[in-house]
Amino acid sequence: MTRVSTNMTNDDMQYYLQLRNSEMNNLQNQMAEGTKIKDLRDDPVSAAHSVKYLSKINRLNRFSENIDTIMSENRIAESYMVSANNIIHRVRELAIQGGNDTFTKFEKNIMADEVNQLLNELISIANAKTSDGTSMFAGDKTQSDAYRVLSSRVPGSLNKVITDVQYSGSINPIQAEISESSYMDAGFSGNRVFWAEQQQIISNRDAQNFVVTADSKFRIDNDYISIKAGDNIHTIIARINSSDAAVKASLDPVQNSIVIESTAAHEIWLEDSESGRILKDLGLISEIGHPPNNIARDAEIGGGSLFDMVIDLRDQLYAGNTINIGGSSLKGLTLGQDNLISSIALLGSHEERLKTVKERLNSEIPETIAQNSREVDLDMTKAITDLKMLEYTQKASMQVAGRILQPTLLDFLR
Repeated sequence: MTRVSTNMTNDDMQYYLQLRNSEMNNLQNQMAEGTKIKDLRDDPVSAAHSVKYLSKINRLNRFSENIDTIMSENRIAESYMVSANNIIHRVRELAIQGGNDTFTKFEKNIMADEVNQLLNELISIANAKTSDGTSMFAGDKTQSDAYRVLSSRVPGSLNKVITDVQYSGSINPIQAEISESSYMDAGFSGNRVFWAEQQQIISNRDAQNFVVTADSKFRIDNDYISIKAGDNIHTIIARINSSDAAVKASLDPVQNSIVIESTAAHEIWLEDSESGRILKDLGLISEIGHPPNNIARDAEIGGGSLFDMVIDLRDQLYAGNTINIGGSSLKGLTLGQDNLISSIALLGSHEERLKTVKERLNSEIPETIAQNSREVDLDMTKAITDLKMLEYTQKASMQVAGRILQPTLLDFLR
């Protein structure tokens, strides 16, 4: 039962007019912001979906930016590698010419001077920086030069020349995410790009009776190999050979010492764990130093970098050693150039993969934006129509209110 009073009609009319004003105000705010979700309570389900879509859009945009950065830096790196390949091509030409006895020792000294200048430029390329000043071929140690050089005098040279080039970077290249849980190298390890021969490390310590006394592990390249207490040298060799590291291990038949040899041209990275010393006890690495410059002093090392090959050719030209110039020196340069060309080819395959992912992202990003738009965007045509209807009903309500609110309670007592 409704109580009849003077204020009843006025209160009801005021309530519905304020409700209509609230609806108009809410709709106008939605139109101003272009979204139907002004507050989360407006549509909790759509708001939750929108949060997921916006998060995905941000990730996709980041992936796209990562791809653009990698592609740009890869193209710059490729230009440096191509320049290095051109240098090696010229050095090989000098090696072929110097391997001919028709040239005098004086002429070979001139060739050696040219090779020395080309070596300096090759090292400059290996220590190249990106546009933001980070080292391009130092792995993830981007704040320092990839290589450090040692200089001294050699027979035939008037001034000090570079006699040793040591890698001071890392074997771990920087990685960037290009799609969900998919990563790609965004940098380069110089001890792979500028390497020539297969490296071989031969310990000088008898390991025939070697037995591990406690559980431990060690690192070869990017793989950690776990060893159990009681394992002997044959078990260790088997574990190394079954790992993913690009090396093979064996036991030297003469010295009964362990031999580590790379299966792909690169400088082998050996490192014990913090609590272990298996590689030290086997005579492969020393007590001090950091990889790759921590090989034990009494261990024999075979295989060299591209710089070692160029240095060897220069010294052989200075010495006028025709046989070595056209033999071992030329062979080492050829192997180094082959490895460098392989690195350039790998960049090409990376480029194709990045292009494929970029095309997918270019189609996925607009679709995800459209999905989010369907959840939160306001249908402007419908909103304008609804607003006009609200304005019309408000105007009609106020006109009706002006007529209805004229009587008082006394009018009902007649």
